[in-house]
Parts: sequence; structure tokens; C-alpha cells
Amino acid sequence: MKATFIIYSSVFFLFACGNGGSETGDITEQEQEEKIELGESYGPVEVDITEAVSVADMLSDFEGKDGEQEYTFEGTLTEVCSKAGCWVNIDKGDGETFMVRFKDHFTIPIETAVGTEAFLHGVLYWDTVTVDLLQHFADDAGKSEEEINAITEPKYELGFEADGIVLKK
Repeated sequence: MKATFIIYSSVFFLFACGNGGSETGDITEQEQEEKIELGESYGPVEVDITEAVSVADMLSDFEGKDGEQEYTFEGTLTEVCSKAGCWVNIDKGDGETFMVRFKDHFTIPIETAVGTEAFLHGVLYWDTVTVDLLQHFADDAGKSEEEINAITEPKYELGFEADGIVLKK
């Protein structure tokens, strides 16, 4: 009887002390979210952070492609629209940035700090941005009248239209 108790106790102890995860080291979406400490979510689409790739991986994958490509990525905000929070700039990792516009004009708080990490979902594409729109964005960013008037040429650049964003705490 004592031997049976010891065997059952040992088996219980082994199961109770297990790591609870799979043997492959995968973590669940809930464990991922708890580890990352997510903040508020904005936009019409819920962002699945388990699908997120780095900005570098997204840009590498998109290289040489035309049209729109859907991505979920993790990036650092380098600028937030100061008028309405209707766009952000994201660090490419090489000192350059690209603009993320929010689909259907949803917004994030304008006081969102530069340097905030976020997960975004939407489509990446090449875009010709008109002078008028570039000047509008410069005005939104709080640029001076002189800086705004210095914009005289359209730009062909990467654009991203996000339908969801989750800010990290």
C-alpha cells in the first residue's frame, strides 16, 4: 500500500511540475499576450499578434512585388499625426521611415508617445503621394509653413493602410 502511494505521488508530482507547454516550445496566444503586455487596440480589425513579423522581414518579403500584400507586423512609432492620430510613421530599422494610414480614418490617441511599439495589420503597397497630400501630412505633423511650402514634388514610396493596431504598454 505504501509503495502504491509513493508511485501515485511520484506520478502526480511529475505532472504537477511539468512546464504546461508543448514539447516544441510553442506558447499559446494568451501566453504571448501576457508576456508582451498589450495596450489598447484600435481599428475595425482585431490584430492577431501571433502572425506578426518584423518590419525587416515584411520589407524583405515585399521586395520586387507589385500591388497590395497583406501583413501583420511589429514596429516602432516614430511620429503620430498631431491633429487627429489618423496616421503614424514607422521605423524601417535603417534610419528611414514609412507612413501607415488608418483605413476609414480610425484614429489612435494623439498623445501616443514616439517610440511606442505596436502590432499593425493591413496592406503594404507602392504609392505615388501627391504634393497636396504631402503638404497635408506635413501640416498634420506640425511642420512650419516654410517646410510645407518647400514640398513641390510628389513622392513614390511605400505605403501601408492599417485596419487594426495594438499598442504595447
